[in-house]
Amino acid sequence: MEKVKSDIFGWLVRPAGRHLWAALAAVLAASAARTVRRTAHGGMDNAIVVRAARTWLAGGAPYDDPHFLYLPSAVLAAAPQALLPPEALRLLVPPAVTGGLALGWALALRVHGVPPGSRFAALGLIGLAAGCAPFGHLVMLGNWTVTAVVALPLCLLLAVRGRWTAAGLVVGVAVALKPLLAPLALLFLFARRWRALGAMLLVPVLASAGAALLLPDPAGFFTRTLPFLLNGDDDFVRLYEISPAAVLPRLGVPGALSGAVALLAAAGGVLCAYRRWRRADAGPLRLTETAACLMLSAFLVSRPSYNHYLLVVLPLLLAGLPHRGSVARRPWFWLALVPQLPGLTWPYLESGRRRAVKDAVTLCVLAATVARHCARRRPVRGAGVRGAAPEGGTAAARVGGDPSF
Repeated sequence: MEKVKSDIFGWLVRPAGRHLWAALAAVLAASAARTVRRTAHGGMDNAIVVRAARTWLAGGAPYDDPHFLYLPSAVLAAAPQALLPPEALRLLVPPAVTGGLALGWALALRVHGVPPGSRFAALGLIGLAAGCAPFGHLVMLGNWTVTAVVALPLCLLLAVRGRWTAAGLVVGVAVALKPLLAPLALLFLFARRWRALGAMLLVPVLASAGAALLLPDPAGFFTRTLPFLLNGDDDFVRLYEISPAAVLPRLGVPGALSGAVALLAAAGGVLCAYRRWRRADAGPLRLTETAACLMLSAFLVSRPSYNHYLLVVLPLLLAGLPHRGSVARRPWFWLALVPQLPGLTWPYLESGRRRAVKDAVTLCVLAATVARHCARRRPVRGAGVRGAAPEGGTAAARVGGDPSF
């Protein structure tokens, strides 16, 4: 770790004062309270999952609802929620999602060795909650994407510590709830961690197979949901999809060409991720940037793909800001996030049918930025957390100064 006393990052990694933590608590509480007031079931997407579980408890088939896009194991996981009254869900789900997002940010900081009680920890989460529209969207929807937001940094934290099999189990559990982190199988493949890869695949397979036997339509995921995901032919879903394959046809590009462009872009991203992994430099950036590149590549080609999926990778990338050579220090990383500023209205993109265009711009620019960063030939010299504490001491103690905000 490089010793820097006057750098801005030295100031950021010092302990945050009480006033800054109070501001963070107010922002998070406001985000959760807004959803509590405006939703009846803790979020629209959460209501879809709960409705599927209630259908199963009543003896029906959860996959009769075409918008239930989860594996059979998610039906059982949602059953406890289905037993709660709507009023309880309205009060419990938004704070739970907000807490999950905060936990994902804390784990991302741990991956990068940034003190969790630092000013950067508090300011970064305030920035995500107040300055990134997908954060509010995810809380409002109550979407189970929050499980991936927690599982990805936890997986990488375990991998950084050499506990690859445990990392595979974490991803496997997350995939059993929602198959969003399935592209991480390539990370285990790159690392040649076969036990971790086996654990990741075995957990959702066993959980889903066991759960399917309890459903009246055991093959419903394959006969109904999977074709729905592959075709993407649903007016409601298409309205919010942000992948190029969904957005380019709105701009007059033929559907087949749009799909080919998305597929080529995703393949290029995977190659860049592999190149990043092959550049075996020390530190957590190798893991986080490879994983982020894989996930963004998947978002480019997957149907459906929504703007709140960006929160799976954004905390990990943003938490690497104190590291020299991190992608968060590139100007295009921040320019990609400009369309996600809350309350900013873009000309000709006001209507709901055009909203996904600006989200697609963010996804494509961010994916291109991360892929180009991963494709570099050489690591940046002296990469490390600037101002971070050495072992046995706090950052504030080493760089000196008043720890209060």
